[in-house]
Amino acid sequence: MEEFKAMRQDIKNADSDAQKKILIKQVKGANDIRVWWLTKMQEEEFPLREKTTCFWHNHFVSTIQKVKANYWVYQHNMILRENAFGNFRELTKKIIQSNAMVRYLDNVDNKKGKLNENLSRELLELFTLGIGNYTEEDVKNGAKALAGLNLGNEKAVYRKALEDNDTITYLGKTGQFKAAEIVDIIFEQKNTPYFITEKILKWFIYDNPSTELITYYGDYFKKVDFEIKPLLLKIFTEEYPKNKTGSKIKDPLVYTLQLVDELQIKKTNPMLIIQFLKQQGMDLFNQPNVKGWIGSNNWMTSQIYLQRNNASDFLCSGQNIIGRKKQEMDDEEPMMQREIQKVKVAFDPNGTNKTIIKELSDRLLFSVDENTQKDMETILKYDFNPKSESANAAVLRLFNYITKLPEFQII
Repeated sequence: MEEFKAMRQDIKNADSDAQKKILIKQVKGANDIRVWWLTKMQEEEFPLREKTTCFWHNHFVSTIQKVKANYWVYQHNMILRENAFGNFRELTKKIIQSNAMVRYLDNVDNKKGKLNENLSRELLELFTLGIGNYTEEDVKNGAKALAGLNLGNEKAVYRKALEDNDTITYLGKTGQFKAAEIVDIIFEQKNTPYFITEKILKWFIYDNPSTELITYYGDYFKKVDFEIKPLLLKIFTEEYPKNKTGSKIKDPLVYTLQLVDELQIKKTNPMLIIQFLKQQGMDLFNQPNVKGWIGSNNWMTSQIYLQRNNASDFLCSGQNIIGRKKQEMDDEEPMMQREIQKVKVAFDPNGTNKTIIKELSDRLLFSVDENTQKDMETILKYDFNPKSESANAAVLRLFNYITKLPEFQII
């Protein structure tokens, strides 16, 4: 809190040059957090935790640009990670009482006699129940229960002078409620397990899950009292009829990290990957609004498709921007230093053009039509020699072609 207050005071007192320096420092701090998380995603022993953390990151949105205190954003991210496989109800309680969320959804402006309904509304609409399962009166009364919940050192705390202790009726229950109590009431509502189950299915498996699946898994989620781990375990492992092939468009994170993995790139500047993600519409810690990244067909606009192709061309060429280096003659003008590193795609060195095409197709595509097969055989010709010096370059051209196919964009 002291650091945050000092920063705001510095900005208030600073001239334009000093404000610019403060802004640059904030941007660097934000990028440091992005680099830390991206590196963790790539190096973590159990990457499912990071994929699940990213799901919660896009569910309980809280952006760096709005919060402006990098530590609180980091703290928010750690709450998501530590509770990624825990209990959804308890996670919700912790998140709405985090400094990042209180600041992001303007609860710092929510006080008795002058209510701000942002956090109360999104708690119902986007975090737990969905539109149509609450009333405007519930939103207003929820804001009363949250009035006075303000910034604290490690988490949000109630300020007595700002609290509203009126007796309210919230989703059919009457009493004097605070943050934890209204969350408990929400989790007694009929639609809560189905709302979040649909979002989980969309994130991991389907862009358009069936009502049958949502109901089936939602019933189970309620049965296990909103424990996330058993729900994920059931979705991922059980024998249940799922026609899931080709049912989900890859998000930019999956797409880009798959390129890095397939090309066996061991050393890259994380900021390069972060820039690719941003160009494809998935700027970590900076969703466009509280609804988060919508996903599905929104990941396949013509502009994003072009940016994906550019990323593939860049990485397949072996180019890697490794950082900034000052020019000797002019310390004020930084330049980008490029490093070319050998990239390669794994393939059977004893195969033929058709077996290697099948090897890559089976690994990377969910279906191959006749025209695509002919195109791939044109790239990797019948007289291809897998043991020649040019073999890797030829397979790289094939891989680059595959990454631009519509089928590669889909899981």
